[in-house]
Order: sequence, then structure tokens, then C-alpha cells
Amino acid sequence: MNGIYDEARVALHAIWTRRWLALAIAWGVCVLGWLFVSQIPSRYESRARVFVQMQNLLPASMDQPSASSRTDIDTIRQTLTSAVNLEKVVRGTDLANTVASDRDVADRVASLAQSIKVTSAQDNLFEIATSAASPKLARTITQKLIDIFVEGNLAGDRTSTSQSLSFLDKQLAQRQKQLQDAEAKRADFQNRYLGALPGTGSVADRIGAARSQMAQVDGDLAAAQSGLAAVQGQMAGVARTVAGSGGVAGAAGPARARLAAIQGQLADARARGYTESHPDVVALRAQLAQATAAARGEPLSGGSGAGSSPNPLYVSLQAMMADKQAAVASLRIRRAQLQGDLDQLNAKLSEDPTVAAEQGAIDRDYQVLKDQYDQLLTQREQIALRGQAQSQTDRVKFSVIDPPTTPQKPSAPNRMLLLTGVLIAGLGAGIGGAFLLGQLRGTFATSARLERVAGMPVIGSIGEVVTRTQSELRAKQFRMFLGGTAALGAAYVLLLGVEILQRGLAA
Repeated sequence: MNGIYDEARVALHAIWTRRWLALAIAWGVCVLGWLFVSQIPSRYESRARVFVQMQNLLPASMDQPSASSRTDIDTIRQTLTSAVNLEKVVRGTDLANTVASDRDVADRVASLAQSIKVTSAQDNLFEIATSAASPKLARTITQKLIDIFVEGNLAGDRTSTSQSLSFLDKQLAQRQKQLQDAEAKRADFQNRYLGALPGTGSVADRIGAARSQMAQVDGDLAAAQSGLAAVQGQMAGVARTVAGSGGVAGAAGPARARLAAIQGQLADARARGYTESHPDVVALRAQLAQATAAARGEPLSGGSGAGSSPNPLYVSLQAMMADKQAAVASLRIRRAQLQGDLDQLNAKLSEDPTVAAEQGAIDRDYQVLKDQYDQLLTQREQIALRGQAQSQTDRVKFSVIDPPTTPQKPSAPNRMLLLTGVLIAGLGAGIGGAFLLGQLRGTFATSARLERVAGMPVIGSIGEVVTRTQSELRAKQFRMFLGGTAALGAAYVLLLGVEILQRGLAA
């Protein structure tokens, strides 16, 4: 412990004896360091947060043709620091006063690109941070970037809609011309090859339609012939006349009249196509059996001399048979007409088989062009409607959550810390310089050190005798040293005060 204590005393003595050198080195390092720190420009950082709210007023199917709004916003966020936008910032802020040529503008743009950061805090929340030489300029640049952010999205969306409409209009005009040419070609083909043929569409379509109609007519004709045969069968079992009186006309009794009425209802039901198992037919047949039994036991009324009169049931069946015969004849004529059309179409197809193939190609080309035209027209209407909704409403709404801040102190550099660091470095350099110089010069502060280095015993030591004049001189020098050290501390405090004052003035 005594050895360490002695070495510490020796080091302190060496530094103290060279205190003026240490003070000079400290002043030199501090002055140079403080000058360097004072030349570092201050940077003030302004921040703002913007929230982007998506409003899909139209259904998703109608909003699909446009690019996703979130993708558009991400694109604007990524291109916000592009050279074009930064040039707008330079020319729209106080930076315009510091440029005189395009080269100056390019330099300012390059500097801004390094001092602007746009980060995504969440999906629709963005933070813009800008650093500049003054608080006002930093806030102005941030506000300008927000304006460009909003205008870039709205103008870009409207420009995209306008370009889409222009492109679709050109495509529609082109498709319309092609569709007109296809229609003219189709009409000319119809007039040259198919004008005299029955039906519409291609030859195959016409043949198919004729066959379908033929099958329907055959079914109707079979039903009509079946109804006619049923009526004829009923007429075969009905008498043409009914018995009556001579002289004074006789009349049938009520049982016979009811029998005739039931027979008429049954004939009408069969004419309608009712089968024997139909509930109405079954009920009428039961009533007919009862009426027949009652009519057999009923005597004829009237005077002597039997006569006859037309049977009303037979007359009704005759009228029904005439209607059925007319329907059968009409259906036969229609069937003959359809058969003639089929024969004509088959003959045309047999004579020139390429006609059907050519017509099929023409119809397919026409249908493809028509489908493309209709699809383009639908897309154009959707984009026009979406553009109208965007122009009349805020489809993408920008909300400034945190407006651009006005910084109260510079974000860089931390001048107070740097000034303190320079002071500590200066004091350390002064003390270190004095210590190193003491190590280079071979002086002995104690007799023990001299004895250890020389290897010979030291008999004794003589203390320094200081006169009064020397004592006063040393006291004066000590006060001057303290003054120099205090001046260094005062310079440090003064620089800190200047820094605080500059911050206040800048804010």
C-alpha cells in the first residue's frame, strides 16, 4: 500500500509542477473541440401521423376493375420521397429561397431524401418524420408532404379512372366497327344462301326447330285423332231420333229427359279426354245406370199414333265431331308444311354442305365480338359509376391524427452532451500531457525513489527554503492558475447558456 501511495504522490507532484502545461493543453483542446461542435448544424425533427380510411360505397363486384385502394396508398407511400415529389417540396417551401439553379434544386432534393422517413405504423396509419435546419422549416416540409400524400392519391385515382375510360372508349369503338362488319357479313350471307329457307338461325338450328315443331304437331294430331275416334264411337251407340206421339205431339217423361242429359254430360267428359277411371266419369256412369233403369219403367206420355224427333245428344255429338275433324285437318296441313320445310332444309344441306359450316363460323365470330362488346360496355359503365362516386364522395378519407409538430429542441446533435464531452476530454488531455512529460524527464520527487533508481543509499535530504518574495510569487501564480481554471469552467457554462438561448429563439 505504501508503494502505491508513494507512486500516486509522485504522479500528482509531477502533474502539479507542470500545471501550466496541463491548463494550456486543456484550453487548446476545449477551444478546438467547442469550435468544432459549434459548426455542426442543428437538426429539428417534425412528426405527423395520417390515418387513411377506406370507404367502399359500391359493391365489391363493381369495385373490382380498379386496383386495390390499399395498394394505391402503399404505392404513394413508397413514392412519396421520389425526386418529383421532393422537388415540389423544395419549390413549395422556404427551401426555394436557397436555390438558384437546377443543380441547387437537385442538391436539396438529395438532402431531403436522407432526412425524410415515411413508416407504416399499422395497415392504414402512416407516420411522416422530417428533419430540417429550423423548427419552422421542418414543420412546413412535413405539412407539404401530407398535402402531396393526399393530392397524390386523389389525383392518381382520378387519372387512373380517366385513363381507363379513354382506353375502354377506344376498344369499344374498335369492337363496334368489327361488330358492324360482322353483322353486314352475316346479313349478306343470309340473303345469298338462306333468304328463301324457312326459319331463322343456321341451317342446323332451323332443322332442329322444324323437327321439334314436327314432334309437337305429331303429338297434337294423335290426341285430336283419338278424340275424334271417341266421339265417333259414342255416336255409333246413340240413336238419331227419339220416339214421340202422332197427332198431338208426345213428350218423354222426366226419367228419359234426365237420361238424355246424363248421356250428354258423359259424352262431353269423354270428348275432353277424361279416362274411364276419372272420378267425374265414374260418377256419371253410376248416374247413367240409375237413369237407364228409371227410364225403362216409365211409359211414354201423349196421344195415340207414335212419331219420332231428332235426338239432342246425337246432334251435340255431331257438332263435336265436326270440330274434331277440323282440328285434325288443320294439324295435318301444319304437319305437311313442316315436312316440306324439313325436306327443303335437308335438300339445301345435302346440296352444299359447306354452307352450314360457313354460317356456323360467321355466327361464332359474330357472337364472340358481341360478347366482347357487351363485356367492355359493362366494364365502362362500372368504371364511370365508380369515378362519379369518387368525385362526388370521399372514397378514400385522410385524417390527420397528429398534425405536424413544431420541435422545441434539436433532435441532433446533442450539443450539451458534446460540450461536456469536450470539456472532459480537454481536462483529461491536459492532465495526461503533464503526466507524460513528467515521465519523460528524469526527476526524483523523493529520496526513496532516488535511492531505488541509483542503487546507492541516500544519507539524507535538504528541504527547500522559500523566501517571502518567492512565497508571494507562488501565491500569485496559484491564483492565476485558479483563475485560468475557473475561466475554462466559465467558458463551458457560457456555451451551455448560449445553446439554451438558441433553442429558445429557434422555437
